[in-house]
Order: sequence, then structure tokens, then C-alpha cells
Amino acid sequence: MQQHQVTQVDFQGQHVHVGIDVAQRSWRVHILVGDLFHKRFSQRPDPEALVGYLKRNFPGATYHVVYEAGYCGFWIHARFQELGIDCIVTNPADVPTSDKERRHKNDTVDAGKLVREHQKGSLKAIYVPDRAALEDRNLVRMRAAFVSKQTRCKNQIKAFLAFYGYKQHEEEAGPEHYWSRTYVSWIESIAMKRESGQGALRMLLKELVFLRESIAGLTKQIRRLARDERYQKDVRQLLTVSGVGLICAMTMLTELVTITRFKGLDQLACYTGLIPGERSSGDTEIITGITERRNAAMRHLLIECAWIAKREDPAMLLAFNELRKRMKGRDAIIRIARKLLNRMRFVLRHDEPYVTGVLTSD
Repeated sequence: MQQHQVTQVDFQGQHVHVGIDVAQRSWRVHILVGDLFHKRFSQRPDPEALVGYLKRNFPGATYHVVYEAGYCGFWIHARFQELGIDCIVTNPADVPTSDKERRHKNDTVDAGKLVREHQKGSLKAIYVPDRAALEDRNLVRMRAAFVSKQTRCKNQIKAFLAFYGYKQHEEEAGPEHYWSRTYVSWIESIAMKRESGQGALRMLLKELVFLRESIAGLTKQIRRLARDERYQKDVRQLLTVSGVGLICAMTMLTELVTITRFKGLDQLACYTGLIPGERSSGDTEIITGITERRNAAMRHLLIECAWIAKREDPAMLLAFNELRKRMKGRDAIIRIARKLLNRMRFVLRHDEPYVTGVLTSD
């Protein structure tokens, strides 16, 4: 009887790179074995299914997976990590893209671009927080989103009143009294000519009340979260910095997660977006103002807090006045926000309270 010897394929010591263009209903997958193309295909959004395919076809190999950060979040990264697969998430803006790829863009092109750059080692992984940090961050971001909705609602009400000529009360009250209880009661007392108009105004006020109650509820939750062991000590130190309130402190802590992941102030300011933009070529150097790349939540709050800090902290006021001698106030406040960021970084790194009025260098 003739016997046939079966040889088990073994990819021990070889590296398999996988690029995924993630979508809600399907993933576009592109696979390289070493630097050789293997296959591209679509599959359901299931990490287990992809890992099963890799282990069946490339047993013993080392697998490397990459995908772009987006609305899908980081659950894919977490699942691959649980399965023992090396996985990184990269910023879409950091992926090198040719003009051809930019003009002829689709899921297949994106997946191939990702895996090629990952195989060459040119992609940088972004920081992926743990699940608890992500949920805490979403709570703080939710409050910011509701505040934005409230501002939009207020603008709609003001536009509605202006359309029908209701301006006098607002002008007499002055800007500092806008949206006080008295002002809202005055709006509620307005009698439109028809029920249709009254109904429209009523619905706008109903939305405003809902948003106010929601913001108050979210603020209470953030206060409770600030007393959690994970944040309590850092919040206490940040509140010693002039201009920094509870919301700013919690925004910074939940967005950064850990201050030690930034090597210095320059890296932290770059992440926050408190650096100038530049577009230079050859002998031409163009400074485009503050960079468009930023953490929107942090930069917005830091600039707001900087206006408060320069009123409360003599050192900040002195620095602001010196800056105003050579630039506009809106440009000077960006520098003050960076100084404020430096003070917040200091108290977090050294676990020391900030002493108001002390001049420190950046």
C-alpha cells in the first residue's frame, strides 16, 4: 500500500500584514505576506472571522493589523488585542497618499495603501485609551455637544423674535442679562397673532428647557466623576491654576488620559493645536496662523480659560500686555493659552499646586 506524506505548512518567522478599510456593514481587507501581495477581499465586520482566516492560511506567522481611526472607534483594536494580534490604529491624515490615490479613492485603494505603508513601517500608531477612559471622555464630550445645541437653540429663538420685531426688551436688559429667568419669562409671555406662530415659539422654548435640564444633569454627573479615585487628586491640583474650572480640568484629564505620554510641552501643544501652521517651499515660508490640526475640545476650552487667567493671574496679565505691544489680542491670547497649558502640565507631572503670580518659562 502506497503511503503519502503530508507536509504541514509552517509560516514560522514570517510576517503577515493586514490593512482594513472599516465600514459599518463590511470590511475591505488587503493582505501582504512579507512584501508580496496575497489577496484582497470583503468580509463581515468580525475580527474573529479574519483571525480564523489568517491562522488557517498562514499558521505560525506573526500577524500585524492596521486600520484608520473613525466613527467605529477602538472596539476593533481591543478585540484584536484580546485575540493576541498586533493591531494599530492610525490617523487618516497621517497616511501617505499619492495624487493618483487621492483622485481615484475607494475602499480597496484605502486598504492597499494602509497595508503597504504599514509593511514599510511608515505609519504611526495613535494612542488608544482603555474602555473606562473612553466612556468618561464621552460623558464630558456629551455635555459640550449639548452646550453647542443650546447655543444654536438660543440663536434660533433670537432670530425668531427679531423676525417679528421683538427686540426692545433684550436691548434694555443688556447682554449680561440675556437668558436670565426674567428674560425667558418675557419670551414666554409673548402672544403671537396666530396659533401656528405661538406653537413654533412654544416648541423652541420647550427645546431650550430640555437642553438646560440635560446640561445640568450632565454637569452633576461630571462633578461625581471628578470625585472618583481616578481623577480626584489631579482635579484638585488643576483647580489651583488660575482660569481653570471643573469642566476644563475634566476635559483635559479625559482627553489626555495620561500626561506622561507626551515627551514635552511642544508635543502636548501640537496635540492640542496651540502651534502655528506653516506652508513652506524652497525659499518661500508662509505662516498660516494657528494650525487647523487640533483637539477641538481642548483648544476651545483652553482659549476660554486663558481670558479668565489673564484677569486673575498677574503673571498672565503681564505676559498678555507685553504680547499686545506687537500683535492683536486674539493672537496674544493663543500664547497665553499655551502658557496656561504649560502650568497645567506642570502640576500634573509634579503633583504640586500652582502658585498664582509666579513667572515660569515655557
